[in-house]
Amino acid sequence: MRKCRLLGLTGSTAVAVGGASAGALPVGEALAPSSEAAAVGLFGAYFGLVLLVAAWAWLGRAVHGPRPPGTRAMVVTLVVWAAPLLVAPPLFSRDVYSYLAQGAMVDARIDVYTHGPDRLGGPLAAQVSPLWQDTPTPYGPLFLSFASLIARASGAELSAGVLGMRLVALLGVGLMVLSLVLLARRGGTAPGAALWLGALNPLLLLHLVAGAHNDAVMLGLLGMALVAAKGRFPMLGAVLMTLAALVKAPAALGLLAVAVFWAGGLTGRYRWLRAGGAVTAVALATTAAVTAVAGTGYGWIGALNTPVSPHNWALTSLLGRMTASVLHSAGSDLAPFALDAWRAVGLAATAVAVLVVWLRRPRHSPVYALGLSLIAVAVLGPAIRPWYVLWGLFPLAAAAPPGPARRAVAVASGVLALAQLPSGLAADGLQLTLAMCGGVFAVVVLWWAREMSRDEMTPAVREPGRTA
Repeated sequence: MRKCRLLGLTGSTAVAVGGASAGALPVGEALAPSSEAAAVGLFGAYFGLVLLVAAWAWLGRAVHGPRPPGTRAMVVTLVVWAAPLLVAPPLFSRDVYSYLAQGAMVDARIDVYTHGPDRLGGPLAAQVSPLWQDTPTPYGPLFLSFASLIARASGAELSAGVLGMRLVALLGVGLMVLSLVLLARRGGTAPGAALWLGALNPLLLLHLVAGAHNDAVMLGLLGMALVAAKGRFPMLGAVLMTLAALVKAPAALGLLAVAVFWAGGLTGRYRWLRAGGAVTAVALATTAAVTAVAGTGYGWIGALNTPVSPHNWALTSLLGRMTASVLHSAGSDLAPFALDAWRAVGLAATAVAVLVVWLRRPRHSPVYALGLSLIAVAVLGPAIRPWYVLWGLFPLAAAAPPGPARRAVAVASGVLALAQLPSGLAADGLQLTLAMCGGVFAVVVLWWAREMSRDEMTPAVREPGRTA
């Protein structure tokens, strides 16, 4: 464990140091991607990324070995790996600046569900990516209340605002860790294995800690809702799950799991109907209460239709662009409709996948079914980001049995950890080359360290007829 922690700490430190010049820096501090400092930073960040993923994979071997580390050892490892990222600038996304701008808009009583940050203006709105300057937010009133509080407390100090949003994300991560341990123990999964996949995962460290994404709050509340519902407090579970959905809408699927747990504690012919009605009533009452306190209105429901970037890498967007290109080459007038058509297919496929998962629920736990459902939402939805995989990975870490599902999300996590530049922007040829060189250098260093370790374990002089 000591060597594994040291390797992961080296990796996260290299990511943090590299991000100081190649991360999602404020507009006034950002360096040109072609500058020498930014190039060195990108090289170092990817060097650290590969070391961090390698440390995580190495820890996975120990977790699934004959003497797995305990819960305390895993939590200490998480703290050690995350520590350098807490003092780094925002990494892998500029969304934290959008959160602060949206919070300032709420504080200024500007409707965030109608206007984008450009309506706010000023230095804070200038930090938001141009792509989202005039885009309304799809986030729920609970998260906007947090963002408004942070924006008001930090004033015009950008670094203080980023720190505040990161502390909110850390609160969510803490709830995730606690709920993973409790769900794993109650579901028969080894807590160490659950923490390895769901908490020490590189995607969590890079995007929820370093990137300060609000998905951490959503997943923390979702996890505690499942703990409450499974622990015979389904009404509290419904309240917490609704709060999670009032951060980001995908958590609303968790109400299905709460309803299943609630029905399990009832008797009678209509227990499923009674449980579904109770969950719906609690969810509606919680939504009304939170919305009234936040004062943001119900515009977030319509804002869920907020347009996504046409150039994102979601499966349906890729198929839509390919189909549009083929139709355009053939001279068809249907080319402009291809992207929307494929996104509609994706939404229909998501609905079918969720339906199939829950109809087969008796074979799996509700937590496992929720994990599979959220994976389908992330993969088949109109937009995808690497951290979206955490939506389904988190419940799967707590409830999925050993087998293909755990292996698939683990492999996907390792690959997706390398899919985003520290700046959060699209890569050009030079940046891609620098990133690959940093990663290859890390692989060479790991190979050299392994060979050196083998040499140390081999006697300098071997006696004839004996083996080391």
